[in-house]
Amino acid sequence: MKNFISLADVSDPKALVQEAIQLKKNPFADKALGKNKTIGLLFFNSSLRTRLSTQKAAQNLGMEVMVMNVNQDSWGLEMMDGVVMNGDKAEHVKEAAAVIGQYCDIIAVRSFAELKDRNADYQEIVINKFKQYAGVPIVNLESATRHPLQSLADCITIEEYKTKPRPKVVLTWAPHFKSLPQAVANSFSEWMNVWDVDFVVTHPEGYDLAPEFVGNAQVVYNQREAFEGADFIYTKNWSSYKDYGKVLTQNPDWMITMDKMRLTNNGKFMHCLPVRRNLKVTDEVLDSPQSIVIPQAGNRVWSAQVVLKQILSGL
Repeated sequence: MKNFISLADVSDPKALVQEAIQLKKNPFADKALGKNKTIGLLFFNSSLRTRLSTQKAAQNLGMEVMVMNVNQDSWGLEMMDGVVMNGDKAEHVKEAAAVIGQYCDIIAVRSFAELKDRNADYQEIVINKFKQYAGVPIVNLESATRHPLQSLADCITIEEYKTKPRPKVVLTWAPHFKSLPQAVANSFSEWMNVWDVDFVVTHPEGYDLAPEFVGNAQVVYNQREAFEGADFIYTKNWSSYKDYGKVLTQNPDWMITMDKMRLTNNGKFMHCLPVRRNLKVTDEVLDSPQSIVIPQAGNRVWSAQVVLKQILSGL
């Protein structure tokens, strides 16, 4: 594996998940692999699980870790080519990425969608500029359209908790009061489309995801209908793709409740976190035995570690 930007960088997703599950049994077995190697974690946006899990994974592999909050700890970076840099950006990504590549063996980047210009966001300008100019492998810590480390952790979690060979997995929209990116929903859908699951996406009308991410999923606009017989309920809010970045409804009827969870096949509740209690999901669901959000978050270490292991093995 040269880079980890999307599912397309993974030759065998199922083998990668099984390798991650094996890593949990002996986390420090490959500690020599990262000796004298450095990873740079660059955050254009806030993070809790992604920052800590990736740092822990790198340390489990013996790597040194450098962390920077871009635009706070560094100069503001210009991403566009051919511009006259007479504004608030003091450094161009051409130089910045290349210089960081001199210091780091792997660079991991987190940069959210701005939700203003769909074409610009879906071009993945930031992460692609680092890939173009850094000269070292790039890991996606969540970009404008994808969050593959989260999706890999989700697949690990589903493999560990499934009770039948082909479970029914439902991705459901939930209400939120502000615009959120489509990255987690996009990425989860992308991975579920290659997994051995019956995959259903449910959301209010107007919240359809980009067709290339929905793939072969069954789309249902009735949440209760979608939940019937489900083995996993994956909850996430996202803003409109068609009316890009807009909040079209805050309908509280889409919040996840125990009444809805009773429609499932004793389904497990999943969420990437952070989650707003009693807005997206009730306390009763989050605190129930059906909620697996904590072990799901724990698997973020193993998704990062297996990716870094594969990249290090190729250096």
